[in-house]
Amino acid sequence: MITPADLARMLQHADDAAVNHAQNYPGEERPLWTSESAPIDETDTRLAFTSISTVSSTHTQSGPTPANMPQKRTTDGPTSFASLDAQELPVVREYSAGGLVFDAKGRVAIIARHSRSGHLEWCLPKGHIEKGETPQQTAVREVHEETGILGEVVDSIATIDYWFTGTSQRVHKLVHHFALRQVGGTLTVEGDPDHEAEDAIWVDFKDLDDVLSYPNERKIVWLYAKKMNRQAEA
Repeated sequence: MITPADLARMLQHADDAAVNHAQNYPGEERPLWTSESAPIDETDTRLAFTSISTVSSTHTQSGPTPANMPQKRTTDGPTSFASLDAQELPVVREYSAGGLVFDAKGRVAIIARHSRSGHLEWCLPKGHIEKGETPQQTAVREVHEETGILGEVVDSIATIDYWFTGTSQRVHKLVHHFALRQVGGTLTVEGDPDHEAEDAIWVDFKDLDDVLSYPNERKIVWLYAKKMNRQAEA
C-alpha cells in the first residue's frame, strides 16, 4: 500500500516539478494544477482533473463543457505581439486516451519518446481516439501498440484538460486515463505504427513519481494511489 507519507511526497514532487519544468522548457506543454496550486503561465496552458465517469463513454465532437474551458483572461489585453498572434490562431480540439498498465508484480509499463523540443522523456502510453472508438478502447489499443502489452481496463482515473500553441493553431486537448491489467503480450516498441516510442520499461508503481517526466502524469499516479488507498481502507 502507498503510505500517507508516500502520497505527500508525490504531491510535493509534482508541485515542485511543475515549476522546474516550466522554467527549464519554456516552449513546451505546461499543464497546470487548477485545483492544487497557482498558475505558472496564465496564457497558454491549463490542467483540470475531472472524474472519467463524467465523460461520455463514446467519443463525440461536442467538446468539453464550459466548466472545463480555460477561464477568461483577467488582463485588459495581450501583453505582447506573440500573445496577440496566439489569440488569433484557429482552435483545434484533440482527444486521446491511455493510462497505467500493471503487470502481475504491480509494475507499470512506460515509454520513452522525444518531446516537441527534442528531449527524450519518459511518459505513459497514450494516443488519439480514432473514429468509432470509446476512450477505453483507445487506451487498450494505444497501450498495446506502444508497449506490446495487451491490457484490460479495470478502473478509471482522471481526464487531463490542457492547451498548447502550435505553429498554426491552438490545441485544446483532453486525455482520458485508465488503469489496466496485463492479460497478454510482451514488452516491446516494435508494434508502434508511428514509431514514436523509442523504448519501454517496467517501473514499480511507487517509483513512477521519480521517473515520469511530465508533472501532469505524476499527478495521475498520485490520484490513483490516493484512490487505491481509499478503497483499501473502506
